[in-house]
Amino acid sequence: MKRVLMYTTRVCPYCVMAKRLLNIKGATVEEVRVDEDAARRDEMMRATGRRTVPQIFVGDTHVGGCDDLQALDRAGKLDDLLRD
Repeated sequence: MKRVLMYTTRVCPYCVMAKRLLNIKGATVEEVRVDEDAARRDEMMRATGRRTVPQIFVGDTHVGGCDDLQALDRAGKLDDLLRD
């Protein structure tokens, strides 16, 4: 399974939903808490062009946020993306 990196904050319900879906799929999620480190938020914004969380990467692919992740799953494309 590919590496999953997710930029999150502690109180974000969308982060919780995205992580839950990824865990159901068997993925291990590496979380980067941007509410604890402003430099990591800047890193996220440079990498994605977005300010909101979650921001999810599967391997080198920027998936987007929770809605984007759920849309991939509904389209049947998330499993293939997670696969090595």
